[in-house]
Amino acid sequence: METEERGRKVEESRGNKRLSESPPDDDCCPICFGSFTVPCRSNCGHWYCGSCILQFWNYSSASEPCKCPMCTCKIVNLMPDASLLQQQQQQDQEVTEVLKSVQRYNLLFVGGVRGFIQKVRELPFFIKRMFQGLMDPDANDIYIAEMRIFAMVLSIIYRATPFDFIPTGGLGIGRVFDFSAISLVLILRLVGIYRRRQLMQRVRRLAAMELLQE
Repeated sequence: METEERGRKVEESRGNKRLSESPPDDDCCPICFGSFTVPCRSNCGHWYCGSCILQFWNYSSASEPCKCPMCTCKIVNLMPDASLLQQQQQQDQEVTEVLKSVQRYNLLFVGGVRGFIQKVRELPFFIKRMFQGLMDPDANDIYIAEMRIFAMVLSIIYRATPFDFIPTGGLGIGRVFDFSAISLVLILRLVGIYRRRQLMQRVRRLAAMELLQE
């Protein structure tokens, strides 16, 4: 009984530490392994740099919450360090921008009607993120599925309108939109590969120039 009681108190102290308003002094960001910059606590209790966790989210689906790198829990809320919230008028531009991005992230996944309205408002952002993901040769295939779903929604909207100006050739408007989405995905992926190759060639040229200067 005494051992169980001691274990329970240890777990409670750990829980209180994880859910504190400021990150532990002896801890570091588990993404960059450096000191916290604009520290933010996830709803699961883990601390990250605000910019680090948002950058980590950039490599996943824009329409889904980021998964915690520590426990894979879906992060639906990021709480900045309490000291940052108390000193909003004394912050530099970079910190202010990160806090705005964190607030924007929280609104996207707040849920309910408010969250849906925010997603509608951020539709250009989602489309931009989708296209960026499709142009990344290292990205997973989740953006392809989202693109096909988007094409299906467009085909439903097209059927609901009185317009009939897209030639289907007997395939049906649903397949036309689907094939168009797949073709666009392939084109964007090829563009991404070409851009990656151009960037690598530029890096090699810069490295060669530095060696010649030495």
